[in-house]
Amino acid sequence: MKMPERTRVQLPPGVAGDFEVFLNGVRQVEGRDFRHEPGALVFERPLAREGRLGFWRWLSLFLGVAGTYRQNDTVDVVYDVAGRRTVATGLPLVRDS
Repeated sequence: MKMPERTRVQLPPGVAGDFEVFLNGVRQVEGRDFRHEPGALVFERPLAREGRLGFWRWLSLFLGVAGTYRQNDTVDVVYDVAGRRTVATGLPLVRDS
């Protein structure tokens, strides 16, 4: 039996209380889109970053031969620190298997 893949996102230090989560610029709802655990967010689906482009892929993009259609997810968190609104963007994704 295969376990569903999930992705864990470490929260930056200082995130406490109310905060907002965005995945690829779209606001996410706790309980529906992700689960909040101490110090982390857990998405019940695989998220991924595209990573660096190799020479041949970069060259094909430069020449207009092919585009890039790899998955490239970004998780951002908006929270308050000492009364100031703070945004942590591009948080690292850790895939759980």
